[in-house]
Amino acid sequence: MNKSLIMVSSITYAMKGRDLLQRRGFRAYVERAPRGAKDAGCGYGIYVPDRTEEAAQLLQEAGISVKGFRERGGV
Repeated sequence: MNKSLIMVSSITYAMKGRDLLQRRGFRAYVERAPRGAKDAGCGYGIYVPDRTEEAAQLLQEAGISVKGFRERGGV
């Protein structure tokens, strides 16, 4: 089970996190969280198809709070 959607607290953090990860060589995209996600925060997350745990660690080191991980919806 690949939980590749990293949940953050706001759309602003999702965009900042995406930009940070892309600068570090990750493929990262802001996406809407699946409906009913309890840890959805603002309802957006950062989709990282590979090295998700490493990406989450980088986000936390940069001061972006990771609220949890979710399965990517619709795919």
